[in-house]
Amino acid sequence: MPVPPHVAALRAHVGHALLWLATARTVTIDDDGHVLLGRYPGLDTWTVPGGVIDPGEQPADAAVRECYEETGIIAVPEALTSVTVSGLITHDSGDLTRHLDITFRCRAVGGRPRPADGELQDARWHDADALPALPAYELRLLTQALHGDSQTAYTFSGVSGVLRSHWGVHHHEGGGPSEPEAE
Repeated sequence: MPVPPHVAALRAHVGHALLWLATARTVTIDDDGHVLLGRYPGLDTWTVPGGVIDPGEQPADAAVRECYEETGIIAVPEALTSVTVSGLITHDSGDLTRHLDITFRCRAVGGRPRPADGELQDARWHDADALPALPAYELRLLTQALHGDSQTAYTFSGVSGVLRSHWGVHHHEGGGPSEPEAE
């Protein structure tokens, strides 16, 4: 399903304005160590399967659902591997989105790769050591899932960066925050 109903309803109110959407992504691996990738129509690069999390849906459930909907592969989550923010995405429709991507490493337990719901043009297994062209962001998600340690990857600007950018507060190592800067 290309545009979930709740997103279409929001679009009716906000038009093409930027929407912040939570998505679940899967780096799915088969018993031979191959990685499942999909390709959208008109694009030369591949992507890890995933999509928008429905309201009230658990992220791991959404990852399994999206993997099956897009590729026909039944996957079981094994680890949460990253929580990241996508770059700005401009869709063919002109809609703008940024995604909170919640990525899971999954094990394939059934199905055969195929563009199941019509959203993808192609879905297939790839040798993890001979991957096709992937955008840098997709490659980071995949690399973290395949080769990262057991810790979930995330980006943190640091206490000083967060406090300064949101409240003008400077944090000093070994001490508490100082007063906000006068404007």
